[in-house]
Amino acid sequence: MQYVWQHRLWLPADMATVDGRRIDVLDPGLLNTGSGPDFFNAKIRIAGRLWAGNVEIHVRASDWHRHGHDSDPAYDNVVLHVVERDDARILRPNGAEIPQIVMPCAADFSRSYHEMVDNRLSSLPCASLIPALDKIYISDWITALGFERLYEKSDRVAATLRRFNADWGQTIYVTLARALGFGINSEPFERLAAATPLRQLMRHRDSRDTVEGALFGQSGLLDRLPATFDDDPYVKRLRGEHAFAVAKYGLKPLHDAGWKMARMRPQNFPYRRIAALAALICKGFGIGYELLGVRNEPEARALFDFALEGYWADRYTFGAPSGHCPKALSKSSVTLLIINAVAPVLHAYGILTGHPEATERAVDMLSALPPEDNTFVRTFTEAGIACPDAFSSQALVQLRRAYCDPRKCLYCRIGHRYLAGKAIRRRNN
Repeated sequence: MQYVWQHRLWLPADMATVDGRRIDVLDPGLLNTGSGPDFFNAKIRIAGRLWAGNVEIHVRASDWHRHGHDSDPAYDNVVLHVVERDDARILRPNGAEIPQIVMPCAADFSRSYHEMVDNRLSSLPCASLIPALDKIYISDWITALGFERLYEKSDRVAATLRRFNADWGQTIYVTLARALGFGINSEPFERLAAATPLRQLMRHRDSRDTVEGALFGQSGLLDRLPATFDDDPYVKRLRGEHAFAVAKYGLKPLHDAGWKMARMRPQNFPYRRIAALAALICKGFGIGYELLGVRNEPEARALFDFALEGYWADRYTFGAPSGHCPKALSKSSVTLLIINAVAPVLHAYGILTGHPEATERAVDMLSALPPEDNTFVRTFTEAGIACPDAFSSQALVQLRRAYCDPRKCLYCRIGHRYLAGKAIRRRNN
């Protein structure tokens, strides 16, 4: 009933009080998810007279008394009581009767809703509905979702900027580190960057061992190495450099960082990604200011076009060489870094500094990138939703995570389109 009221899914001819007065809803109000009336600040015209106040909804009118609203001052300014069953009259403390309306809802609406929301057998219960929807309707929803996800990511960048006192260098460093986690290790990477400030690392950018020692030592990964590495010359140097950094800067290593490596290919282990972050710092971390000026996808890819040197030139993890690896990051990895770091930073920078061309570049860049290839995207494309680029694939990831997984079908335009048609029945039915 709240859903029907919120989205105005009633027939105008049915909108009259139980005593026959005509009702026009100018504003249904704001849905209240806490205590108090169901909708705040509604504007309703009853028999030509305008009322502004709150709206309460019950299945039975008598629920007003059963829920104790008659003794709760929070309900004194209710201007309309919406019910399914008219089994009681509700009076204000001054004795005046609260206007009441019976709002008809389709008998099978609740069933249709639960069939969709409670369906745990299908990863996409609405799959059969998608082909019947107009293409323009789907396209508009994908566009909205793409911007919704991009704004969420740029909001995270803005929060990081506030956290580090408007230091864009540190903000880009932390955002990039998080992106290097590629989802599964994003949180440990962000914690590592926050615990190992860029400014301190930059003082030693001419020493690869010092930068790598600080990052690997702070990560806690050196402590996870078996005793057989205690005499490894490289590991001994890293531990010595980390001890130096801790003594000089008072760094506090991560404990129980939560690194994940189970069922992961060696090239996805965090070791080489940490080495790549160290390499960017040893190169002067030019990405910190070059990123804000990138104009297109090729320029964004050029930021990550470098090879690792020294120990990590031919290794994915500690131990014996794995073979020569000329690039620090694969093409697909760079694509994800542009999606999760470059575009959000550009978008946030444009918003926060008043440079709309930067936000446009972020959107254009995502639209020029190929779509991601993951389970989320494949599920929707198999259902008939086109995904031509990374902006669209990010929209589908947002749809899955923000609407499908928490079963917020009522707030998804696809679910809303389906359920809205089932919500209404005429009073004489």
